[in-house]
Amino acid sequence: MEPARLAATELACRRGDRVLFSGLSFALGPGEALQVSGPNGVGKSSLIRILAGLLRPLAGRVERDGRLALLDERPALDGDLPLASALAFWSRLDGGRPPLGYLGLDELLDVPVRYLSTGQRKRAALARVAGQDAPMWLLDEPLNGLDREAIGLCEALVSEHCAAGGIAVIASHQPFALPALRALELGAALA
Repeated sequence: MEPARLAATELACRRGDRVLFSGLSFALGPGEALQVSGPNGVGKSSLIRILAGLLRPLAGRVERDGRLALLDERPALDGDLPLASALAFWSRLDGGRPPLGYLGLDELLDVPVRYLSTGQRKRAALARVAGQDAPMWLLDEPLNGLDREAIGLCEALVSEHCAAGGIAVIASHQPFALPALRALELGAALA
């Protein structure tokens, strides 16, 4: 895996007239992961979008070395295509292979994405992220819609990614089981 680094320095985010967070700083290197938590509306998803370069911060800067893969509330899979074709589109662009069997998707390859359950779509989106071979994963609520078994698969997938030298930032309301996971609660100090 290519080396990666992700750093945020004195980030601030405003949505409308509200400053959601300010003075946010952290740095992550190979093998490190950070879970961002906090109540609804404090800026977890906004932070993920800032880190991805999709939203400009009010203040501060983000430094990224290495490619990134993003999982957010939109799975980025064509709902009209069977799952196999929707994932093949991304495989052609990214050159990687999504871990379909690992995430229990083998039996769903002929099902159009729009007919998949919330949890199945989430697992398909995780497979797309893993198939990108990007060293940085930005995961916004990756456990939403997953059952207990799928949560374990997701946690294991992220753990393997970090063990191989990858970086993960996980914005989630739910606890995420990962060795040496650093925690950041928006509005609180970095642990």
